[in-house]
Amino acid sequence: MVIGGARSTPGGVQLAGLSALRVGAGRLSLGVAASVAVGVGVAVPESGVLALEESPAGQVRGRSVRAFPCEIREADAVLVGPGLDDVREARRMLSALAGMTGEGSTVVLDAYALGALAGHRSGRRFPNTILKPNESEAEVLLGRSLHDLVADTRELAERYAAVVTCMGVIAEPHGAIYRVREAGPGLGTSGSGDVLAGAIAGLAARGCISLHAAVWGTYLHARAGKTLAAAVAPVGYLARELSDRLPRELAIATEG
Repeated sequence: MVIGGARSTPGGVQLAGLSALRVGAGRLSLGVAASVAVGVGVAVPESGVLALEESPAGQVRGRSVRAFPCEIREADAVLVGPGLDDVREARRMLSALAGMTGEGSTVVLDAYALGALAGHRSGRRFPNTILKPNESEAEVLLGRSLHDLVADTRELAERYAAVVTCMGVIAEPHGAIYRVREAGPGLGTSGSGDVLAGAIAGLAARGCISLHAAVWGTYLHARAGKTLAAAVAPVGYLARELSDRLPRELAIATEG
């Protein structure tokens, strides 16, 4: 399940959801603002769509997830954040989701959900949590500027009791550090982070433990970028092309 998609930003949920399917997630539900639900359902016919209550300005209400307890409890992975655009409502959403997810489900937090998390510890709310901050989001979570990416990512993992992937560095609390060095400048394209978050959630939905989902998702995303940089240009390929490339990169990685 991917939850986000405010009225003005439904595309993030679509990119994330398609990426989850591209890495093999079996069934997809997209939770989006009610005003865009029909359009999202048409754009992604492979998914089920949940129409979430929204404010007059089109922000998804945090309390809206309470209308779908069965769908959330049954999801093997829940990605929260793509397309959310109000940090206060995102904070209310995280509070509402606490206790709603299944015992063995993985919760992936991205974008505004990370801003809502800042200063709070997630491990007690969601036992299996993955955080996917970019550099600016990592600074918000830490409450300071980044000094050393490896050390800072480890600190985030320990502080929030979560697996963290940040700019190619993956850390688990009090555990191993992994680094993916395949990234290039083209991965900064709009929507790229949604593709990465969706790939991680999709792998978690397939049964990967949180660390493996984060490592493999980060690797496949970076490899897709490297392949497109060679085929198109180092900069200028689109996030949707990253998503389309994921199945082949996964096949190559598993064949090797």
